[in-house]
Amino acid sequence: MAKKPFACGECNRILPDPEKKNDPVQCMHCPSAPVTTDWSGYVVILHPKRSEVAQRLNIDSPGSYALKVNIR
Repeated sequence: MAKKPFACGECNRILPDPEKKNDPVQCMHCPSAPVTTDWSGYVVILHPKRSEVAQRLNIDSPGSYALKVNIR
């Protein structure tokens, strides 16, 4: 089974794996936000200005996003 990637608790962006195994996972757009693997739904936004989904989710930059992120 594949490892589930982390998602940012603030902007919902799906985060890449860290370069080194022991590096902390951190969102480069929201460095102080919590991150988690407890998320669901997946959407890829290519053209945020032309995307109705991006407008509804308040996304203004291309990328991969989780639809729902659970932070406890």
